[in-house]
Amino acid sequence: MMLIVNAHLVTWGDPCELLTDHALLIQDGRIHETGPTALMREKYRTAEILDARGQFVLPGNICAHTHFYGAFARGMSIPGDAPKDFPEILERLWWKLDSALKPEDVRYSALVSLVDAVRHGTTTLIDHHASPNAIDGSLDVIGDAVLESGLRACLCYEVTDRDGPQRFQAGVDENVRFAKKVSPGSGQLSALFGLHASMTLSDRSLETCRVAHDGGFHVHVAEHESDEYDSLKRTATRVVDRLSQAGLLGPMSIAAHCIHIDQRESMILRDTSTWVTHQPRSNMNNAVGAADVEGLMRLGVRVALGNDGFSNAMWEEWKTAYLLHKAVHRDPRRMGGDAVIQMAVRNNAALASALFPAAPLGVLQPGAAADLMIVEYHPTTPLTAGNLPWHMLFGFQSSAVTGTIASGKVLMLDRKLRFLDEERIAARSRELSAEVWKRVAG
Repeated sequence: MMLIVNAHLVTWGDPCELLTDHALLIQDGRIHETGPTALMREKYRTAEILDARGQFVLPGNICAHTHFYGAFARGMSIPGDAPKDFPEILERLWWKLDSALKPEDVRYSALVSLVDAVRHGTTTLIDHHASPNAIDGSLDVIGDAVLESGLRACLCYEVTDRDGPQRFQAGVDENVRFAKKVSPGSGQLSALFGLHASMTLSDRSLETCRVAHDGGFHVHVAEHESDEYDSLKRTATRVVDRLSQAGLLGPMSIAAHCIHIDQRESMILRDTSTWVTHQPRSNMNNAVGAADVEGLMRLGVRVALGNDGFSNAMWEEWKTAYLLHKAVHRDPRRMGGDAVIQMAVRNNAALASALFPAAPLGVLQPGAAADLMIVEYHPTTPLTAGNLPWHMLFGFQSSAVTGTIASGKVLMLDRKLRFLDEERIAARSRELSAEVWKRVAG
C-alpha cells in the first residue's frame, strides 16, 4: 500500500478534474482512493509515503501504434539518392532493416524503446513487429523485455507475403501461439494478430489469417496511395472494403494511418467499430499526407494516437497533431486542443482498456490501474481543468516527467530508472545496431 501525497492530480475523467494538494492511495496495483492530502495521511498512517512535492500526477500516456524495432534505424543513412516516395522507403530502408534483425537485436531494440517510454511516462504501448529472419519466438523476446521493464504492451507479428510462403506461415503461427499464451491480456501483455498491409497480402493469405485467429487484427491501411492502387488492381475494391470483406475489421481491430481512404471506407470503419490510429510525425517524415482525423471523428470513427516508431515521448505526438492539421488546411481553427485530447487521452484509454480488460487504463479513478506519471511543471499563467489541454500543448515538456509508475510499481523516480539499466542497454544497442547496419548495407 503506497500513498502519494502533496500532488496536483489530473484525473482525465469525464469531466476532467484538477485536484490540488491531493493524495492518491495505491493498493494491489490499482488506484484505491483519492482525497485531500491531510485527510488521506490521517486515514492511512501505515502506508508507504511517496511525496510528490507539489508536482502533477496524471495517468500514464498510451501509444496506440508503434514499432519497437524502428529504434535501430536512428541515425542510419540509406545508400544512394534519397527515396522518392513511401514505397521506396519501405523497400530501401524498412524491409532491409527488419530482414537484418536477429533475436538479440529484437530484444535490444525493444529495451531501447521501453527505456524511452519509462523516461517519458508512457505506460502502455501497442507494438507491431517484423523480423522475417527471426520470427519464431520473437514475440516472446519482446514480451520478456516488456516484463523486465514493468510496462504493459500489446504485441503482434507482421504477417506478409513478401518473404515467401514459409515465412508467411511462420508469422501466422507466431501470432496464434503468442495470442494463446497471453490471452485475455489481464497482466502486462496482450496480443493482436499483425498484418503488414493489404498490398503485401493475397486474398488467400487474408483468408488464412482470418481462419487462424478469432480476435482482433492490427494492420497498416492506406498509408500511401499505392495500397489503394494495389487493392483496386487485385479486387476492384478499395482497401477497407477488401479487409472488411475478408472479415478482418471489428471492435478489436486497429487500422493504422488510413490517410488515403474515401468516405465509404470511413463509414465501413465506423460501422464495424474498427479503431484507426494517427501517427503525424511519421506521416510528415514519409511525406504521405495527413489523415482526415477531424472528419473521421465527426463521422463516429474511433481515432487513437500512435507514434509509428518515433520516440515514446507522446506529448510530442500530441503537439505535432495539433500543428500539422492547421498547416495542411491553412486554417488555425483545425484540430483544436479538445480534439487532440479526445484522440490521445480518451480514445487511447478506451482502446488500451479493451486490450487489457482487467482494469480501466488512462484515467485516475478508484479501481483503475495505477499507471501514472509524475510531472514537474510550474505554470506561469492560470491553470485550470478547462485550459489544461493548451498548457499541455504549449507548456508541458517531455523532459518534465520525473516519475513513472505502472501497476503500482515505481519504475522511475526523480528521473532515475529503477529496473532498466539505461547505460548498459544503450551500450549493447550501439554494438548490435552497428552490425545490423552492416548487414543492411551489404
